Amino acid sequence: MHRQEEHSEILHIERPHANLWTYYILACLAFPPAFPFLILPAWFRYHTMRYRFNDEGISMSWGILFRREIIINYARIQDIHLRSNFVERWLGLSRILVQTASGNAGAEMSLEGLREFEAVRDFLYSKMRGVRDQPTPGQPGNPAGGSAELAATLREVAAEIRALRETLANPSNPSNHV
Repeated sequence: MHRQEEHSEILHIERPHANLWTYYILACLAFPPAFPFLILPAWFRYHTMRYRFNDEGISMSWGILFRREIIINYARIQDIHLRSNFVERWLGLSRILVQTASGNAGAEMSLEGLREFEAVRDFLYSKMRGVRDQPTPGQPGNPAGGSAELAATLREVAAEIRALRETLANPSNPSNHV
């Protein structure tokens, strides 16, 4: 039940935490002469950034003039990394880098400004691996069906192979001749 509540909280994340705006301001202040030129794009990025988690995948969008949207299905996710510098850690933030098999060396999506980054990472891992809270009968690894059927089928195949080997090994048997 606790896991379900945690997943529903993650599904409701739509915006980055307010500390991301503080991080953007501090990052722009690192270059004082360029501050007026850097702060405006950072402001637009922060105020337009949206996340959407659903049953099929995750999407991220931002921008006003040049709107960008990235949508990734959970099945396409290859790897997930957490990354944070000193200032991000101080603010309690981290970035989640999501990589796919697209051939890019970098991450396909970078979820910024999340305080619940470990819970989101675990959620994404569970979705990408296809982990379910309650396995259904017949599913591999579930004793209520799937592995018992597989074991019975494998025993049957092994018995047929043994019988075939014995038949081929005995040349005096008239049923061997074609």
